[in-house]
Amino acid sequence: MGINLTNFLSSKSKNKKMIEFQDLDHIDGVSISTVSANLYNNSRDDLVMFYFRDGANHASVYTQSKIVSENIKWNLNQKAQKIFSLIVNTRNANCFTGKQGYKSLEKISEVISLKLSEKQKEDEDLPKKIRPKEIIFGCTGTIGEIFPEEKIKNKISDLIQKIKYTQNKYIWMKAALGIMTTDTQPKMAMEECMIGNSKIKIFGVAKGSGMIQPNMATTLGYLFTDADLPNDVLKKILKKNIETTFNAISCDSDTSTNDMVSLFSTGKARHSKISNINDEKIEEFSEALRKILLNLAKRVVADGEGASKFITINVENCKKENDAKKIAFSIANSPLVKTAIAGEDPNWGRIVMAIGKAGVQLNLEKLTIKFGDLLIVKNGNLNSNYNEAETSDYMKNDNIEIHVDISSGSKKFTAYTMDFTKKYIEINADYRT
Repeated sequence: MGINLTNFLSSKSKNKKMIEFQDLDHIDGVSISTVSANLYNNSRDDLVMFYFRDGANHASVYTQSKIVSENIKWNLNQKAQKIFSLIVNTRNANCFTGKQGYKSLEKISEVISLKLSEKQKEDEDLPKKIRPKEIIFGCTGTIGEIFPEEKIKNKISDLIQKIKYTQNKYIWMKAALGIMTTDTQPKMAMEECMIGNSKIKIFGVAKGSGMIQPNMATTLGYLFTDADLPNDVLKKILKKNIETTFNAISCDSDTSTNDMVSLFSTGKARHSKISNINDEKIEEFSEALRKILLNLAKRVVADGEGASKFITINVENCKKENDAKKIAFSIANSPLVKTAIAGEDPNWGRIVMAIGKAGVQLNLEKLTIKFGDLLIVKNGNLNSNYNEAETSDYMKNDNIEIHVDISSGSKKFTAYTMDFTKKYIEINADYRT
């Protein structure tokens, strides 16, 4: 049965604003199916397949954690030029599962490759035999629990039988819902651009709500384009655009063992050949990719566990971009800052504290801090016209912007985060129960 979309999308908490979803429709070369493998002991969709009938060029970035899930180990070991399927399960992270977790993926990939090869024979005049190494996995959920190999294997036939070659917004919505864990909202976005005279589509889905300070990406993020781009170009363009998007967000300063963002190129659009990331014909594509990555990253923060505020932190005029990033994340990850904002308390002293502990050399006499358009600190001193009541009123907004100007150079960085509420504690205290 899966999740009832209407009931789900109308059951937001009073602190959550309904997010408008773009209508992702058909993208050539991508097919999707979803099923329930009963991983939650109920009928919600918890297993999602993305199938590329003719294969897809691909690139991925993964967590920098020193402890990684078995699916990431599997993906890193696969060197196939093209990928034919991405399988994503929720409820179980397949991390700290050792040989059992890895061998389960081997066995599942063998079943998938066999079944997909059979489907190729049915559908194609010149079928291709799909190999296990042409399949990759995404896993998300609880760490350290035995990976449910049998439950997943038993649903592969159903998953493949339900493949639809013509997509619509509902199947994309089902896929976005199917990969969620503690998320309260599915996350989808799209962009269109041009490569030469050809219109190109980029679609994306993501999940993430907690354990979010990606040191590369987010919990899970998958992007699909009909552009015809080689693997090395995909990898470079993905890495280029990760830094100011998924690497600019934090919900709780915790980096997941399963972080993964992948970009798949089906090659169905016809355009002039691109063999170098410096080719000017790909500039519009790169900007469109950045927009969709940022869109999805912001959706992750906005749906942060228990969040009531979306916080943007702009740090400007630093000597180095890394200095600006250190200050931005020092503010974003401060529990004192996050709880003050949750309480709508204009405690600007906590911002000062977070700047100071970032370890960046600065001239205090040049420091400026603003909340929105309200000047709080100027040249290292409290603004003589500071109005506490006015600032308190600003803190009641759902979207809070903090501006920090170091005035020591020209580099900048923007980070995105959320507040800490009592709901965050409740969600994570009860996560496994």
